Amino acid sequence: MTTAAGLQTVVTVPARFRGPEGIANGGWIAGTVSEALHGARHDSAVEVTLHAPTPLETELELRQLANTATLTHGETLLAEAITVAERLDAPAFVPFNEAARAERGFAGLTGHAFPGCFVCGLREPGDGLRIFPGRVEGAEIVAAGWRVPMTVTDQDGVIPDAVVWAALDCATGWAHFAPGEFALLGRLTAQVHRRIYPGGTYSVVARPTGREGRKLFGESAIYEVDGTLVAAAKATWIAPA
Repeated sequence: MTTAAGLQTVVTVPARFRGPEGIANGGWIAGTVSEALHGARHDSAVEVTLHAPTPLETELELRQLANTATLTHGETLLAEAITVAERLDAPAFVPFNEAARAERGFAGLTGHAFPGCFVCGLREPGDGLRIFPGRVEGAEIVAAGWRVPMTVTDQDGVIPDAVVWAALDCATGWAHFAPGEFALLGRLTAQVHRRIYPGGTYSVVARPTGREGRKLFGESAIYEVDGTLVAAAKATWIAPA
């Protein structure tokens, strides 16, 4: 729920959009802050850095000023978005049926650190997104067949950017994770090229792109069934010490 006050908006994150228990899903927050900066335009990529976990069911301040948007809780900076002139590389297209078959290898089915996650958690159909990226045979890539719930639209029946960014988020982590492993999203850069439609079917694909100490890097994409690129992202995750 939001109430506008000039360039400042008060935002409350419903518990539905959690990642780890008690805090918001990083991709959902990144998409929310990106939308405050970009509005409905998708003519460039946006980089969102997550500085601290975002609490649920708490009034937060979302501010947009010039080329920056920030999310704060009191004096604590939670997230910051900037527009970037960057072309994002997308993992190769995986046809929907093949992506759906890959879900059987989803490591979270064996051990999931955050089973209540809005995106990749083992939630009831229609409640969470239920994106379960599993290894594609013969490739260094994970994929899932995403069946978009009708229950994640805004009041105008549109899938908001927060949901699209959330769908791009978790897959980049599962490109690295073994069962039970986890990390927290530190930065997500994404560009949405086309609309996502409720009830539609899409391929979500991701690949690992490196590791540096506790930092894990990955790239993800969403494709229509005919291989048209819908959105692409790159992510940095921070593994526990």
